[in-house]
Amino acid sequence: MPLRIGALLRAYHQRRSWQLSWLLLLLGLMGPVVSGRGQISEPVFRLLRPRARQAKVPFALQRNLIVIEARLNGQGPYNFLLDTGLASSLITDPAVGRELNLATTDRFLVSGAGEESALEAFRVPSVAVQLSGQVGATRASFLMLSEDVLNISGYVGVPVHGLLGADVFRNLVVQVDTEKQMLEFHDPARYRAPRGRRWARLPLEFDGAKAFLNLPVQLSDSLQLPLRLVLDTGAGHALSIETTSDPRLRVPPARLRTQLGRGLNGNINGFLGRVPGLQLGRYRIRNLLTSYPDSADVAGRAETFRNGNLGFELLKRFTTIIDYPHNQLLLKPNSLFRDPFEHDMCGFDLLAFGPGFQRYRLLRIEPGGPAEQAGLKVNDEIISINLIPAEFFSLTDISRMLHSADGRLLLFVVRRAGTTELQTARVRLTRRI
Repeated sequence: MPLRIGALLRAYHQRRSWQLSWLLLLLGLMGPVVSGRGQISEPVFRLLRPRARQAKVPFALQRNLIVIEARLNGQGPYNFLLDTGLASSLITDPAVGRELNLATTDRFLVSGAGEESALEAFRVPSVAVQLSGQVGATRASFLMLSEDVLNISGYVGVPVHGLLGADVFRNLVVQVDTEKQMLEFHDPARYRAPRGRRWARLPLEFDGAKAFLNLPVQLSDSLQLPLRLVLDTGAGHALSIETTSDPRLRVPPARLRTQLGRGLNGNINGFLGRVPGLQLGRYRIRNLLTSYPDSADVAGRAETFRNGNLGFELLKRFTTIIDYPHNQLLLKPNSLFRDPFEHDMCGFDLLAFGPGFQRYRLLRIEPGGPAEQAGLKVNDEIISINLIPAEFFSLTDISRMLHSADGRLLLFVVRRAGTTELQTARVRLTRRI
């Protein structure tokens, strides 16, 4: 089940104000967007080798997120998520700022809706960034939080220090090869897009730093609508639809009520359902698992009109070329193309903690789900799965297991919170939508 951590934040500095909003998605996240009267720095990322046409940078795919190593001011490496849904890059771990003695300028007070206390954030105007020594920026601008309140590392299962956003894409053509877990960055002036019958070419529209796709979505047997969707590599789900954006958009009858995530303003609730089809150029995507957040949890979040967003759970099924300079997205199916779209069939949310983020605690139990029926409880720590010690699994491994097969039986050994007591639970995975 894709989880969603969301917050609508307001930032104030002197007499000027900005609105910072983000929706973090797990299995993935959709990063912050700085808009309003705040200024976005000019694009600065480029190929570093003289006369280079392209550069390759490896990445790790963790819970449907692109994790890349970056060196900041020659130090590191630090792990960053690559997120087209993010207008201004973000350092989420303030320890990075202390280690590098980063100079800051503007000070913000950031408060989440429904929260009494405010959080400090700072503008870091000039950071040298390098990706594998091949791609980088000499003067990149970041926003840095004063506390790591998001704990992205615990949800992703690897250390994460921040997010790199749209400034990486503005001056470069970026190819994402999920099978090889390799990024290719191209000089747009000398780039020639691939041709062939298997490639689908879709136009991108831009509003500020955000890229949008207008795609036909079959919502029911009798209703198909063109939807305006944000292109979002930082979203771990396949598709999210905001029913408040059009009165014809409705949650389907076959649906699963669930908590889609948590944020500074509390829980974000909604439904998981399916749409019969979505058209990506020449390719028809069928029976697509879709998130439907409650209207109260998304109201006012988007300053630019949209019907939802398209995430990496769908994009990972293609070799994806994100070409901002030429306003296009190119897609070619890979070996994952025919994999079914599945939700978490166990009914719990996990948080990784401890050294190496290889200990796992149950953060939430879905009421009435298979995990609750098997007797698992919130704050149980997983000791083993099918008699294999938990530390042998990554959080991504466990997530794949929970999405694997309807009817599969898993044996959990857990330690009850605050005790040394061990409990066993047999959980039968159940597809509920």
